[in-house]
This record gives sequence, C-alpha cells and structure tokens, in this order.
Amino acid sequence: MQLQSNSVPLAGRDPPRPPPRQPLLWAALGFAAGIAAGARMWRPPLWWLLASVVFLASSSYFLRHRPRMARALTLGALMFLGALAIQLRPAGNPRDQEILRFADGQEVTVRAHVVREGRVRYAGLGSERQSLDVQAEQVELGRQSYACRSGLRLNLYLQAGKQVEGAELMRVYRYGERLRFPAKLRPPRNYRNPGAFDYQSYLAEKGIVALGSAKAESVEVVPGFAGSRLELWRTRIHRSIVEKIHALWPPAQAALFDAMVIGEDAFLDRDTRVDFQRSGTYHILVVSGMNVGILAFVAFWLLRQLRVSEIGASVAVVLLSVVYAYLTDVGAPIWRATLMMALYLGARLLYRERSMLNAVGAAGLGLLLVDPQALFGASFQLTFLCVLVIGGIAVPLLERTSEPYRRGLRHLDSVDYDFSLPPRIAQFRLDLRLILGRLRLFLGERFSRWAMTGVARSLLAGFDLLLISALMQVSLALPMAFYFHRVTVLGLAANLLVVPLTGVLMPAAVAAVGLGYASSVLARLPAFVAGLAVEAITGTVRHLDGMNAADVRVPTPSLPIILVATGAMALAMLLARRRWQFAGAGLAALLASAVWIAVVPPRPQLHAGVLEVTAIDVGQGDSTLLVSPAGKTLLVDAGGPLGGPFRSEYDVGEQVVSPYLWSRGISRLDAVAITHAHSDHIGGMPAVLANFRPRELWLGAEPPAPALIELLKQAEVLGVQIVRRAEGDTFDFGGAAVRVLAPPRGWQTSARPANNDSLALHLAYGETAVFLEGDAERSSEQRIAGLGPRAVLLKVAHNGSRSSTTPELLAAVSPRYALISVGARNPFGHPRLEVLDRLQKARVATYRTDLNGAVTFYLDGRSVSPRLAARQ
Repeated sequence: MQLQSNSVPLAGRDPPRPPPRQPLLWAALGFAAGIAAGARMWRPPLWWLLASVVFLASSSYFLRHRPRMARALTLGALMFLGALAIQLRPAGNPRDQEILRFADGQEVTVRAHVVREGRVRYAGLGSERQSLDVQAEQVELGRQSYACRSGLRLNLYLQAGKQVEGAELMRVYRYGERLRFPAKLRPPRNYRNPGAFDYQSYLAEKGIVALGSAKAESVEVVPGFAGSRLELWRTRIHRSIVEKIHALWPPAQAALFDAMVIGEDAFLDRDTRVDFQRSGTYHILVVSGMNVGILAFVAFWLLRQLRVSEIGASVAVVLLSVVYAYLTDVGAPIWRATLMMALYLGARLLYRERSMLNAVGAAGLGLLLVDPQALFGASFQLTFLCVLVIGGIAVPLLERTSEPYRRGLRHLDSVDYDFSLPPRIAQFRLDLRLILGRLRLFLGERFSRWAMTGVARSLLAGFDLLLISALMQVSLALPMAFYFHRVTVLGLAANLLVVPLTGVLMPAAVAAVGLGYASSVLARLPAFVAGLAVEAITGTVRHLDGMNAADVRVPTPSLPIILVATGAMALAMLLARRRWQFAGAGLAALLASAVWIAVVPPRPQLHAGVLEVTAIDVGQGDSTLLVSPAGKTLLVDAGGPLGGPFRSEYDVGEQVVSPYLWSRGISRLDAVAITHAHSDHIGGMPAVLANFRPRELWLGAEPPAPALIELLKQAEVLGVQIVRRAEGDTFDFGGAAVRVLAPPRGWQTSARPANNDSLALHLAYGETAVFLEGDAERSSEQRIAGLGPRAVLLKVAHNGSRSSTTPELLAAVSPRYALISVGARNPFGHPRLEVLDRLQKARVATYRTDLNGAVTFYLDGRSVSPRLAARQ
C-alpha cells in the first residue's frame, strides 16, 4: 500500500534549513585564537588592551550600517582580549616555590600534612612503595627551621622485613594527617627531548613543585589535623565507595569498577591500560563526560517516570552531576563535562533545540576566561572537540536521517498525524501498522505494539550510535595522532559494543554500590548485571587487542596535514546542514584527512648526506639514534629502569624514546641494536619493537637473561630478523662503514648480564667516525684499544663510570668530542670526576644529556657539528 500526497514535498528534496547563527561559539573560537597568538607573540599588555578597545569602538560605529564588518571587528577585539588574558595570567605564588631551596639531594626533615591520600603498590621481593602528595609546613636543616607551604610528591619505600608501627605492611596515610619525616628532595625534571611530556607543568597544575623520597619506617605521625573539613569528608566518602566496590566484586573486576565509577585508578595495571588504549576504548576506563552523560540520562529518565517536572528533573540532575564530579575528584575534565551538560539542559528548558553549538561556545568561553592556559591541554581540546563534532556534524545529520523516523513512531494509531509528515515517514508508519496487524494475531495488542516500537527504537538508537562513533573515529584522528600517536583502526567496532555495555554497567554499578550500604542481598542483582557487563567489555577489548590491526602507531603529523585536517573538520561542520551533495562532500573530506593521517606517514626530519648521532635523554640509561648518509635509521639501546626484580609502571621505550622518534616523523626503523642485556639499555626495547617494527635486531652476546629471551621471542613474532654480530664483522649501512669491535667471537657469557658483554660499534663516513662501546669496562676497552678504533666522536661507556674511558682507550680513539648519556642527580655519582678530568686533559669537548638534553652530532665526512636539539 502506497500513500500519495501532493500537498507535502518529498523530504529528501526539501531545502535544508539554513545553519543557525552561533555567536558564542564564534566568540569562544576568537578568544581561543587570541590566547594561542598571545602565548607565542609577547607584546606589552597595554598594546593588546588598546587594540581591543579600538576594535570594539569601530564595531559599535559599523553596527547599524555594516553589521558584517561589525561582527568581524568584534571577533578581532575578542582575539586581542584572549592574548591579553594569557599574558596577564598570574604567576605562581613565590612562597609556593620555597622548598626548591632544599631540593639539592641533601637530607632534610620535613613537617607536612597530606593533601592526596597514599597509594600503595607492591614493588617486588616483599617490598612496597607508597606515593602521596603533601603540603610542607616546615623544613628543618641542621638546627635551623624554615617555614614553607610548597606542594611535595612523596615516595615512601618499605623493604622486605622492615616494619612500620609494628606492622609488616605499609601504613596508608590519610588526608589531613600531619607527618614528620627525613627526606631527600629534588625538583621534577622533564626528559629534555623534542616531543617529551611536560612532567613539570603536569605536577605544577596539581600544586607540586618538588619530589621527595623517604623510608616508610622513618615517617612519624604528628598529632593534629590540617586541611579542609569538607575535603576530609569527600575523601572519606570516596574511600568508603572504593571499599564497598572491593566488597561487591572480585579484585580484577573491582579495579575496573574503581576506575570507571569513582575515578580511582590505583589498582589498574599497565597491561590493562594498554589493552584499552589499543582498542580505542580508553575513555571507558576513566571517569569522563560519557560517564556523566549516562548517569545524567538515567537519573533524568527515572525522575520523569516519577512524575517530576522537567525543570525539577533538570535541576536535580545538575546537582547530582556536581556531587558526582566532586566525589570522583578527577580534575578539570569531569567539571567541563558537567558544565556542558548543565548548559545543554538549560538550553533544552528554553526550547532552543538548535542552540547546542551556542551552549558549547558558552562553556568553552567561560572555561577559557577562568583559565586561559587550559586551551593548550589535550583534555580540554578533546572534550571541546567531541562536543563540537556532536553538535556541529552529528546532530544536523541525525535530524535529517533517524530523527524523522523517531517522530514517526509517535501517535501510531493517528491517521491524521500522517498528513503532517513527509511521505517517506508516512509510508513508514503505514508499513508499521501492517506489521502490527499481523503481530496482533499471535502476540496480542499490547505486547505486539511494545515489541514492534521497541525494536524500531533500538534500531534507530543503533544507527545513532554507529553514526556518532564513526564521526568520532574520523574527527579525533588528528588529536589522537598528535598527542597519543595512535590511530585505532578498530575503535569504531569496539565502541559499538563497549558503549552500550557501559550504558548498562554504569547505572547497575551505581545501584549496586548504593544498595550495598543498605543490604548486601539487595546489591547482588545489580552487582551481577554490572559484573556481566564488565566481563563483556574486557572480553571485547582483549579480543580486539589480540588483532594486529587493532592499533596503528603514527608519527606526529606535519603542519600541512594539521591545517588540512582542521580545514576538513570546519568544512564538514559548515556543510552538514546543506544539501546532501554538499554535506557528503564535507564528510568525504573529513574521512580523507583521517585516512591520510593513518596511512601516509609524514616525511622524516633527516639530514641527507651526513651521518647523524643523537643521544636521546633517557635519564640514567642509554639510547642512541644513528641515521646514515643515505637515510637508514639505527637505534642502539632504548633505556629502561635501573635494575630491580620488579616491573616498572613507567615504560621508557613507550613514553620517552618513541615520542622522540615520532616527533622526528620516523614511523619505521631499519635496525635496532642491543649492546647488552642490562635493564637500563634493554628495558625500553619491547615498546620500540612494537611501535616501529624494525627490519633487523643486532645482537652481540646472549646471556640467559629472562628479559632478553622474552625480547627475542617478541622479535620473532613481529617478523624482525635477528642478526648476530661479533668482533671482526664489517658491512655497509646506508653509506656508513660499520666495524664490530666487541664482543669477541665465541665470547662466553656468565649466568647474568655483564657490562663486558657489550656490543661495540665503529661507524665511519669519509674522514669522520663515531665509536659506541655500550658499557664496556677496563678489560674490554684494553682489547678494543689494540684494534685501532680512531674516531672523532666517542660515545662514553657506562654513563661516565670510573671503570670505563680508560687512558689507553682515549689514546687509541683520540676523539675531539665525547657524548655521555647520564641521569641528572643519579645515585652513582656519574659521570665520575676522574673521567671528566681525563677528557678535559685530552682536550675533548664533552656533552652530557643530564645538562644538555638530547644532543645531536652531524658527521659530514670532513668535520663534525654538534647541535642541541630544540625542546618543547
């Protein structure tokens, strides 16, 4: 049966509604542009102020007769005000920096109170560690006492067999407790490489200006309380919820519920984090805007079912969201999401269905007025972009696709309502009535109607989720590549499964925790439902993570690609409400930019015709990048933790070495080399193999070290060719002549890795050469010296230890430059003064990563040019 009506034009041919004006969105964008300009172009604040006044006055003059000119001038005034705001941003209180006077490694006694409760982690062999934030009150040095109120991140260590207050387990310190402890303080330090994470700024945002370490058994609890009573109650409630979660679910599930429900990630292990990151579902694992949205939706729906007015339900939901954000205490992201949700509900109450972008603009402008520096944070950018994509692209597309059919499900029995709808929707209603008529024969009137409309709404909801997930996937390709160097190829499939499950998990988990305070019996059913949901989520994540295509690592996009992708995003938003041909063109441009970022790597930043040697700052460890004259890349070692039987949660290969390589536009390595199997050389290599898939892995001695055995297994799985190197090997590597000077053929290793196992490489180009000796010690250096390894650049062995860089080796190599990879304030006193003295007497210009950060040398065949890498 077909419905014919000439009175209603075909919906597919309707001219789309003109895009609404969004003045607050443009105001936010203009203000943000000014902040970005002001952060990079300093001018006297009076200049920015006068410019904004002039532009506002000009805007007032043109307002009546030339409104477009007036709007442009107003936008310019907002840009100048943004530049003024970032340059007038108040600097930190000098008193907050006072503790840095004592951050020189000497032991002092600190009186402080806890501002962030401790988190205890097992550190292997029965030892434990606890990290907590304190605010110093007083520092004692000798007989002198100094008042101080600086923020300090304190790491406590409890060795196996030690006791604190008669207990073998470490005591957890709570908010407001006052402590007295001896500690060694140091300022936080960034890894000084291009592309490195700004750890100092991250801590500064949390009020932390220094780091300290102390033995747990030396901490004394001082009587009294310091802090806010309101924050004390928040921490108690937060702790109580965490304890209730661990009472309701087994440890593995409880760790996930902690993170998803209350924002507590202390119990998550690194492997779980990586699994969620690789599958593109990491946003599920943290309290984010989606969590707020799900809980707000469920609360609003329940209140409306209880006949609460729309205004009352909206106000109640906003208040509940504020309380939830306060309890989770995950910082600015959750507050931004709460603010945007409140603005959306406010706009909805005003019946402004198309004001979502205006609400987004208002939220963004308000946040930037409070904290202009937030513009440069990945969290702010991702939150703002997600909401912008939903409001600017997804909503207009849904209004023209699924929303008409959703309206068609209303008043299904009313034939008169059909004539107010487009023909395709009216035909849809007629088809539903035909199906309903047949279902009535088998299921009855009430159940058949409920089943049919439920299925229809579920299909429409699935379409909405598919469309929004796809848009998010392509729209977030640029920031994901820029900040996290990831393109989650299977993120769309993962989120189609995981997001609906999270919609079940969140309300069920909250209900279980709430009921758990009244009765554990009542909490069993929602806890069971939430447990099934979390098992389904983790199963999905692990299955997708096991697929090699789940996660693509990409270098930092180049500036042209950033501009093109940003333009494609703007084009898609501008055309989303236009005719389908134009809207499709905008979406195609957005998709093309995402595919380009994922598939086409940027051109690596290499210097042709020279041999490059770069020591990457990995702290107390070693990692050196060599680039041949023909552009072939070799990474020698990849840093890592300093020994110990436990696995560090900080992966130097993933978080230090890889970002540097990506910042250079490097997406694939030709070869990697392992000098020897000590953790500070090999620890970061698994991440490098996974991220850069080198063609070859060069290896010298092979002691039976578990870390080395696991690495070789990983190389075989990834298809990396393992090449054994030994003394006497010579070969060409992209225009550089390579000689292997150690270890000798048939070298017998001991049961444990040793420094003299080191692979020593001599690379020559023209009349210039570099010699890298790993951690070779005196006996190995004496043998190497007899081989005549003359080189203009010496990579100093073993971080400048006294056991290496012997006079015999210096005489044989006769370098003009020396390069030492060493950690600042390391506990070994490297580089040793006697080594530095030897180099100075030999008139060798010495560069160090602890002082200079990443250092690069260019060997052009005739001369050597040192250069300090530009750091962010």
